[in-house]
Amino acid sequence: MSAEAADREAATSSRPCTPPQTSWFEFVLEEALLEQHLQKPSPDPPPVQLIVQFLEQASKPSVNEQNQVQPPPDNKRNRILKLLALKVAAHLKWDLDVLEKSLSVPVLNMLLNELLCISKVPPGTKHVDVDLSSLPPTTAMAILLYNRWAIRTIVQSSFPVKQVKPGPPQLNVMNQMQQEKELTENILKVLKEQAADSILVLEGALKLNKDLYVHTTRTLDLLAMEPGMVNGETESSTAGLKISAEEIQCQVCYDLGAIYFQQGSTNVAVHEKAKEKFFKTKELIAKNGSSSLHFTIDEERLAGYCQACEVLTSSSDDASQQATPYSQIHSCMKSGNYQDLVKIFLEDNLTLSLPEQFRQSVLRELFQKAQQGNDALDEVCFKVCVCNTVCDVLQGRTIDIQFCQLFLKPSKEKIDFLLEVCSGSINLENASEALKRKIAAFLKNLCLGMEDLQFVFMISSHELFIKLLKDDERKLLIDQMRKRSPRINLCTKPVTSFYDIPASASVNIGQLEHQLILSVDPWRIRQILIELHGMTSERQFWTISNKWEVPNVYGNVILGIKDSLTRDLVYILMAKGLHCCAIKDFVHAKQLFAACLELVTEFSPKLRQVMLNEMLLLDIYTHEAGPGASGERPPSDLISRVRGYLEMRVPDIPLRQVIAEECVAFLLNWCENEYLTMQVPLPLVQTNPYVKLGQLLAATCKELPGPKESRRTAKDLWEVVVQICSVSNQHKRGNDGRVSLIKHRESTLGIMYRYFGWFMGMLFFFFPLQEPLVLTTILSLFVKLHNVREDIVNDIAAEHISIWPSSIPNLQSVDFEAVAVTVKELVSYALTINANNHFWLIIQADIYFATNQYSAALHYYLQAGAVCSDFFNKMVPPDVYTDQVIKRMIKCCSLLNCHTQVAILCQFLREVDYKTAFKALQEQNSHDAMDSYYEYIWDVTILEYLTYLHHKRGETDKRQIAIKAIGQTELNASNPEEVLQLAAQRRKKKFLQAMAKLYF
Repeated sequence: MSAEAADREAATSSRPCTPPQTSWFEFVLEEALLEQHLQKPSPDPPPVQLIVQFLEQASKPSVNEQNQVQPPPDNKRNRILKLLALKVAAHLKWDLDVLEKSLSVPVLNMLLNELLCISKVPPGTKHVDVDLSSLPPTTAMAILLYNRWAIRTIVQSSFPVKQVKPGPPQLNVMNQMQQEKELTENILKVLKEQAADSILVLEGALKLNKDLYVHTTRTLDLLAMEPGMVNGETESSTAGLKISAEEIQCQVCYDLGAIYFQQGSTNVAVHEKAKEKFFKTKELIAKNGSSSLHFTIDEERLAGYCQACEVLTSSSDDASQQATPYSQIHSCMKSGNYQDLVKIFLEDNLTLSLPEQFRQSVLRELFQKAQQGNDALDEVCFKVCVCNTVCDVLQGRTIDIQFCQLFLKPSKEKIDFLLEVCSGSINLENASEALKRKIAAFLKNLCLGMEDLQFVFMISSHELFIKLLKDDERKLLIDQMRKRSPRINLCTKPVTSFYDIPASASVNIGQLEHQLILSVDPWRIRQILIELHGMTSERQFWTISNKWEVPNVYGNVILGIKDSLTRDLVYILMAKGLHCCAIKDFVHAKQLFAACLELVTEFSPKLRQVMLNEMLLLDIYTHEAGPGASGERPPSDLISRVRGYLEMRVPDIPLRQVIAEECVAFLLNWCENEYLTMQVPLPLVQTNPYVKLGQLLAATCKELPGPKESRRTAKDLWEVVVQICSVSNQHKRGNDGRVSLIKHRESTLGIMYRYFGWFMGMLFFFFPLQEPLVLTTILSLFVKLHNVREDIVNDIAAEHISIWPSSIPNLQSVDFEAVAVTVKELVSYALTINANNHFWLIIQADIYFATNQYSAALHYYLQAGAVCSDFFNKMVPPDVYTDQVIKRMIKCCSLLNCHTQVAILCQFLREVDYKTAFKALQEQNSHDAMDSYYEYIWDVTILEYLTYLHHKRGETDKRQIAIKAIGQTELNASNPEEVLQLAAQRRKKKFLQAMAKLYF
C-alpha cells in the first residue's frame, strides 16, 4: 500500500461525518479571495495555514442516504479545493523547509500526492521504475519533490522531539491528537519501507544533466482546464519555475548525505557515502553561491555534518597527519588512550575552541563507561571534569554539579591536578585582569569550601595562587580558615517534612527579614520593607541585624525621622553601604548610597549633606583601590571635592572624624603640598587638627633634605606631636570625653583621646597615608621621640632622624609607653605599603631587638640586607649595615648561643673585634653549625686562633678543617688588596645567604 493509500484510508476512518454545505458560488469567490490574499505583503492567516484549511475541506468523507460513510467524492468542489491548496504551495515555491515547519506529516503527504496526481504520474507506479529523463520537466520535478520529502521526513523522525506540555484535558482534542499521531506513524512506516526506492530515485536524479521546472499558479491553472483548452503548453520544457541542474544536484546531495549519515549508526561504511555527498554539496554552494538557490540549505548544519564525517571516516594514518581536536578525541575514545584525551582537553583550555556541549557529551560518555564497571575510568572522569570546570570558570559559566560531587572528598593528587590545570589554562603574562580575577575567585572559594586545612595550604602556597591573590587577601583567607569552627553537615538532616508545614504570618515575616539581611539591591530592600510594614507596624526592622552599624553622630539624626518606613529604609541603606565600604565592595556601596541620597534629598538637607560626605569618602576609597593603586593621579574633580569638604562651614551637620582624616591623607598621598602649606584657609587650620597636622607634615616633607636653618617646620611639627603625646594637668576633658589642650596656637590639637584616645586617633589619621616620604618622616619623628627618654638602652635607627630636636624640656609629661606602641604600629603599617623598604625593615628589627626578640630581629636585619643587595649577590650598602646594626646582629647571635656566627660577624665591622670573636670561639656550648662555618672566615688571625684552640682541646678533625681554610691561596697576606677584598666579599655573600635561609 502506498503512502497516499495509507493516508486516504486513515483519513476516511478518522474524519467526522458531515455533509458538504458549500455552494459553487462560494468556491469561485474563495478562489478570487485567495488570489488577493497571496498578493498581500504579509497575509493573515499565513499562506501555509490555507493549505490545511483547503485540504481538510477536500478530504471530508460524505454520507449516503443510508447514513453510510463514503470516501470523499471526486467532484468539482473537492478538485478546486485541492487546486487552491496546490496554488498556495506554488506561491511558496514548493520550499520544503517552510512547508515542513508549518504542516504536519499527514497534510504534507496529502499535498505532495495531489501534486503527483496533477503532474500526470500514473497512480500505483513505482517511482524507481520510471526513467526521469523521459518525463516532462514538471512531472520529474514532482517525483523528486515527493522522494526528497520522504527522505527528509525519515531523517527528521530519528531526532528526539521535545514533548509539548499538555494543557487542560479535553476529550475531543485528545482524540484528535491521538488520531493524528496514529496517522503519522502509519505514513512513516510506509515511507521507511520505501526508503531504498527513494534513495535510488534521488541517486538517479544526480545523473540528470538538465534543468527542471516546478509548477507555478499559472501552470496549475492550465492543468485544471478542460483537456481541449490546454494546447500542450504544460508539456513543453519552458512551463513553470526553472530550477537549474546545479541547484537540483545541491539539494539532492544534501538530502542523500543526511539519510546516509542517519543510516551510518548501524553501518559505518555508509558514512563514506555521506561524506562524499556533503562535500559535493559544499562544492556546489561555493561554486554557485547560497543566495542563488531557490531552496535554502542550513550551512551551519552542513558544516557540522562535514566535521562529523571527517571524524567518523578518518583513518589512523591521516589522523596523525592532519588531525582536528574532534578527530583526535574520537580516536582516543576508540583506542582507550585517555592520557592523550586529558592532554587535548587541557590544551584546549587555552584556545577554548571546543564547544561546551561537546565537552559535556564526552564527559557523559566516560561516566557511562565508568558506571558499566570500568573503575579505571574514575580518575579519567575526574580529570576531564576538572578541565571542563576550569574552562567554565574562564568563560564565566556556573560550575557544574558533577565537579562538586567529585570534589566532596579531595585528595593530594586531586589538588595537584587541579592546580596543574589552572596553571596550564591561563597565560599570566598576556591574560586580562578579568580572567585572573575569575581564577583567583575560583581558588579562593575552593579553599573556603574545604574542611582539611592541609589542602587549603596546598592551594594557598601554590605559585599561581600567590601571583593571583595579594598578600593581604591570602593572609585574611588563611586566618579565616584557622579560626573557622568545624562545619555541621546540614545535608544529613531530613528536611522533607519541613515543607509539609503550612507557612504562617510569622514564617513569612521571618523569610522576608532573612531576604532583607542578605540583599544589597536598594530597590529590593525598599520592596521588602514595604511588604514587612504592610504585615506589621509594631516592629523596628532596622534592629533585626546586629551587623547593621551606623555611627552615633548619624544614628541620632536618622532615628529622629518620624515615618517608620522611611526611618528603617534610610538606616538600613546607610548601614549596608558602610558595610560594603568596609569589605571593599565599592560597586554595591555606591548603589546603596545613591539610593539613600535620592531618598533623603526630598525631606532632609542635613542628611543630604551627610550622604554627599559619605559618597566623597567612597570615591576616595574607590580611587585608592583602583587607579590609585597603579600610580594614576586622581581626577581634578575629586581633588576639588576633597578641598571643598575641608573648607565646608555648614552648621549642625554631623561629621565623621574619619572623613577629615582620609581627606587630609588623600592630599598628602598625592603630594598636594602646595595647597596644604600655602593655600589652605587659616581658619581651617585653626579649627581642624588634622588639617594642621597635614600642613606641618607637607611643609616638613617639602623641605627634605634641606639646610638646618630651613627646618623650622620640622620643629613646629615636633612640638605639636610632643604636646599631643604629653600627659599634663592642663588637659581638660570636654563633654564628649575628649582631651582638650589649653594652649594658644595648638589648642585645637588636643581633641585626640588620651592613650587610646590620642593614640588611636593619631594612628587612624596616619594609616591611610601611603606616600613613602610622608611615612618615613612620621616614622623618624616617633623614633626620635622614643629615643629621647632617659632610661632608653637601645636606640632605634631611622632615616632623617637628625632633623628633629634632641631633647624635650619636660620628659616626665610624655607618655613613652604609648609612643612605643605607636612606633610598632606605624612600622608594621608601613611594611604593608612597601615590604622592601630597607630603612623600615631596620626599624622593625631594632624594635624586636629592643624587646629581646632576637630571632625576629635577625630575620629583619637579614631581610633589610637582602632587599637592597639582590639577596646578597651585590654588596650591602654601608648605610644599611652600619657598625651599630652589625653589633646588634652579633649580640642577637650571642644570646641565641650561635657563637661561631658571632665570630664571623665580628669580621664585618670596620675594625675587627678580635676580643669578642675569640671569646665567642671559646664557648663550647654552641647551637650553630660550628666548624661548617669555617669556610666563611677570611680573617687569618681568627683562623690561626681556631687552629690553636682545637689543637689545645685535642680536636684533630676540627683543627684540620681550620688548617684547610687558612691554607687557601686567596687568603695569603701577600696577595694584592683587591684579591683579599674579593675573597672577603665572596665569603660575606655565602655566609649571609646561609644565614638568610636559616632565619627566613
